Amino acid sequence: MSSSIEYLKGVGPTKGEMLKKELSIFTFGDLLLQFPFRYIDKTKFHRIGALNRDSEYVQLRGILRRLSTLGDGRSKRLVGVFRDETGIIELIWFKGAYWIEQSLQVGCEYVVYGKINHFNGKLSIPHPEIEIVNDQNTILAPSFAPVYPSTEKLNSKGLHHKARRKLIQTIFEKISALDIAETLPEYIVEKYQFPSRFDAIKNIHLPQSQAALNASIKRLKFEELFFLQLRLLRNKVDRKRSIKGYVFPKLDNYFNRFFYEKLKFELTGAQKRVIREIRMDTRSGIQMNRLLQGDVGSGKTVVGLMVMLMALDNGYQACMLAPTAILAQQHFISITESLEGLDIVVGFLAGSVKGKKRKALLEALADGTIQILIGTHAILEDPVIFNNLGLAITDEQHRFGVAQRAKLWGKNKPIPPHVLVMTATPIPRTLSMTIYGDLDVSVIDELPPGRKSIKTLHKTENNRLRVFGFMKEEIAKGRQIYVVYPLIEESATLDLQNLEQGYEVLSREFPKPEFQISVVHGRMKAKDKDIEMQRFVEGVTQIMVATTVIEVGVNVPNASVMIIENTERFGLSQLHQLRGRVGRGGEQSFCILMSSFKLSQEAKERIGTMVRTTNGFEIAEADLKLRGPGKIEGTQQSGILDFKLVDLVKDAKILQAAREIAIAILEKDPDFIHPDHLNLRQYLKKNKNKFKQWSLIS
Repeated sequence: MSSSIEYLKGVGPTKGEMLKKELSIFTFGDLLLQFPFRYIDKTKFHRIGALNRDSEYVQLRGILRRLSTLGDGRSKRLVGVFRDETGIIELIWFKGAYWIEQSLQVGCEYVVYGKINHFNGKLSIPHPEIEIVNDQNTILAPSFAPVYPSTEKLNSKGLHHKARRKLIQTIFEKISALDIAETLPEYIVEKYQFPSRFDAIKNIHLPQSQAALNASIKRLKFEELFFLQLRLLRNKVDRKRSIKGYVFPKLDNYFNRFFYEKLKFELTGAQKRVIREIRMDTRSGIQMNRLLQGDVGSGKTVVGLMVMLMALDNGYQACMLAPTAILAQQHFISITESLEGLDIVVGFLAGSVKGKKRKALLEALADGTIQILIGTHAILEDPVIFNNLGLAITDEQHRFGVAQRAKLWGKNKPIPPHVLVMTATPIPRTLSMTIYGDLDVSVIDELPPGRKSIKTLHKTENNRLRVFGFMKEEIAKGRQIYVVYPLIEESATLDLQNLEQGYEVLSREFPKPEFQISVVHGRMKAKDKDIEMQRFVEGVTQIMVATTVIEVGVNVPNASVMIIENTERFGLSQLHQLRGRVGRGGEQSFCILMSSFKLSQEAKERIGTMVRTTNGFEIAEADLKLRGPGKIEGTQQSGILDFKLVDLVKDAKILQAAREIAIAILEKDPDFIHPDHLNLRQYLKKNKNKFKQWSLIS
């Protein structure tokens, strides 16, 4: 199985090099573990007389009656007349006609497979697969023929799916069940009546029946998910065994005074539950590594603040990282106001803090004068040294790279701080179990009482004037409005033109001095962007025209209308994030989705979902179904979702079963010492280099 691929009969050095470059296939084993992505059903034969223009892929058996070359120049083609007892059909080749003619024999019996073409009232099969029938021909046994991922380069070197099938057959002629070791404990194989690993891999390549194929796919999907969960959960066990955490035994003056004197509203049941979960973590003596999920407006920030006060009550500092300067500034202002009168020193650090001011701040941080530091990526820089950092919070954590977040661990010696990562991007449960499977997860799944649901409407271009009228009514009530345009990198120039044209139209419809408009987009200098955002935050401007840079980062309770242009170009998760910029005050808020008349089916489903619900988790599940896991925001960089067979939408039950068994094994035998689990230990050890990841970092 570890033999180099060029030594396989039919490969050689040139084809071997091509397989390595194009598909990362280096060994016989690698070839066997690259599975087909679909199958050609070759279990049944069609009759020529029964074919019609609606027929698609068909397999025929008959006699090749005639071969002739027709046409000339670019229309030159080889035409074969193929016949069975019910009729005749033409086989046509436009390329490689000379070689094909040399290899075929008129009068012989063949099996033909291909897609039916209908032209000028006649049926034909262009470029069919064709094989002669003889006694030694094993390939013609009825089967589901596998089709493999390929590239133009591979096809040009004769490594098309048919040739790959022959290579796979060659390997199975050489090996036995002993060459493909069983990876699952025997009791799991028996419990789910799985085929052996050898049979599963053989049947996924060369299935003899649909039932055998289904059983193999189920087993191999389980294996993928089981080993993923085993690795993630084992990392969690290792971390809890090896990484100590500061103990916060008491709730004292800061926490209690804030809770009883400063908190102006009743915490929701979900907020109280999450605080209890975090409290248990910080009393355990094990480092906390917890993900806090909560929809926009669910009250994550106040939970974060109360956890920081736990750290302060026990003599530790705390910090909060935000992805943008404006969001960090808003956290700083709101937290400073919330803590007024409690004698807590809160510092702010961003790239804009320079010179003497920065030096004084760093000194106050190092000597412990600053108890809470709020800021941007600037906190991660080497000169930023804490006196005694006990808790680090990252807001919108998917916007920080893993390596950046890793730096937080080095901000305190010898024990790293407790880590709480917060996100307002709802993550479907199946994704959460895979991407964040080694973290403890808390969910705030209810909104504060009194928060009005945002009304979402879909409008097309012919409603434009009515939308303008509605905007004027809202501005007259003293409200503010966002108008957001997409910004997709591939068409950034076009998007910018759309924004500029939109701004011109709005400027004519909402003229100065009666109306003021801010403009913000990613091509602006950070300083100019902050000035424009600040004007909107302070209420100087009534309308903000922006690209998606405002998706995270602006909290303006007075903004009650979000208008999203070219809605069809946004993903569901992004639309939901944008909608969450409004509805932060006590007034009724609106989200208006503008689109063209012509919409794809997927765009209609996205917009329909947005209009129907404001539940972030329902939206996240719909997004997963529409786009698949690889495109959900923040998951591309994880490297965890490179599944060979698994579809997280369809395979949620297999994932749940795999996770439950992995948990049960790790509770009883975390080091895989039991004889039943030796193959698990061997498999993980053998593949550990494949699984290197930043598993310890939140």
